[in-house]
Amino acid sequence: MKKILVANRGEIALRIMRSVKEMGIQTVAIYSEADRHSPHVIYADEAVCMGPPPSKASYLLGDKIIKTCLKLGVDGIHPGFGFLSENAEFTRKVTEAGIIFIGPSPESMEVMGSKLAAKAAVAKYDTPMVPGTAKAIDDIGEAIEVAKGIGFPILIKASAGGGGKGMRIVEKAEDFEEQMQLAVNEAVSAFGDGAVFIEKYIASPRHIEIQILADQHGNILHLLERECSIQRRHQKVIEEAPAVIMTEKLRESMGQAAINVARSCNYHGAGTVEFLMDENQKYYFLEMNTRLQVEHPITEMITGIDIVKEQIKVARGEKLSFTQADIKPNGHSIELRIYAEDPQNNFLPDIGNLQTYRPPIGNGIRVDDGFREGMDIPIYYDPMIAKLAVHADTREAALQKMKQAIRDYKIVGVKNTLDFGHWVMNHPAFIAGDIDTHFIKKYFTPECLDKELEEEEAFVAATLAVQFLEKNKVKFDNATSSSSDSVSSTWHKNRVRR
Repeated sequence: MKKILVANRGEIALRIMRSVKEMGIQTVAIYSEADRHSPHVIYADEAVCMGPPPSKASYLLGDKIIKTCLKLGVDGIHPGFGFLSENAEFTRKVTEAGIIFIGPSPESMEVMGSKLAAKAAVAKYDTPMVPGTAKAIDDIGEAIEVAKGIGFPILIKASAGGGGKGMRIVEKAEDFEEQMQLAVNEAVSAFGDGAVFIEKYIASPRHIEIQILADQHGNILHLLERECSIQRRHQKVIEEAPAVIMTEKLRESMGQAAINVARSCNYHGAGTVEFLMDENQKYYFLEMNTRLQVEHPITEMITGIDIVKEQIKVARGEKLSFTQADIKPNGHSIELRIYAEDPQNNFLPDIGNLQTYRPPIGNGIRVDDGFREGMDIPIYYDPMIAKLAVHADTREAALQKMKQAIRDYKIVGVKNTLDFGHWVMNHPAFIAGDIDTHFIKKYFTPECLDKELEEEEAFVAATLAVQFLEKNKVKFDNATSSSSDSVSSTWHKNRVRR
């Protein structure tokens, strides 16, 4: 491949292009009118406007993207994540047009894109699954009898899609009919498919996922695991690798299960197999994401493998150049997704201008972003500003590095999740690794951040006061308290993240 078009925007488009250019391959960006001055557009060798800001009028125009590729002599398309990345029809059209799709086959996407089809495929390999139905149910009477047989609480889930849409937890039988109808309606609205199925509800699970790589010659391996239990609205906010709870025996078992999932659908490329794990460390297959995952940087940091480059090599027909025995965890990595959201208002998205935007720098600190100071956060897309990832020799050192990186990250103009991330890093349960997917629900309230800010202000003020005294080599009886008040006030005015 000599030229690759990245069918995406923002931080992931920019991240992909960096690896593509390092491989000596030219890059083509696409953009909407809202992203005309986006860094990924400026960074690319060529850039083409797809249309107005709404995704359906720009980034989701698959036929127009393919025509652009043919016009510019593009050899391959990298879809990133979101948008068209798991659209089997688009993938098929790309291949039929003689362009290489940097990702799995449309057939693999179709199998894993349906939770019911995925369950049927992986069942052939005795993959552990949550007790539940093996087919869609639309008859209320039949459904409630199945639910009673499984035992409440149960989970009603849409077969298509994800992100928590078409999902309902039902605690007791008398609520079942209403909740099932709501799940079906939401599934139809979100995915155009009202098929739902029923599973036993795992009350306090961990969310553990395994990164896999597979070439087109039958070689499949895994790149260890990620702990993704810190979530809001069923979507991840903080991830880390490796998982605190992992043992070598458990990793080997889960890794093999993930490899079997990939084998069940003849997978090639990079993908992620997700599992739920209960309090007894029993794990159950959840789903497979047939694309690059948002949190892939932490896997790259502990393995030293550039997953995007591996995707391109696989798409070119190359064999994997390493074996499972070569994959060993090196240190610990943590990632915070920095969203333009207000944690003190149920994590609702925020928009505005990045009046100040200065990401941290330093050894073991990685920032994948798609914005620059002075840019506006648009209302049309996912509210992610950046991903902040850190790497250190130990988890304790990584926690300290993340806290410092958050302090050094300066954002003024939009509410965001930086202070929330700092609060999590300081929480005793997170420090102990005692977490599950209900962490935010159990521990977080808006008042937590008020206390967090007060404590950090006092810490920063005291630190600056000591530095002031040391610099001037002067002792005053009341210097610490008076300096602290002044410095704290100034620092607080400049912080404004919320």
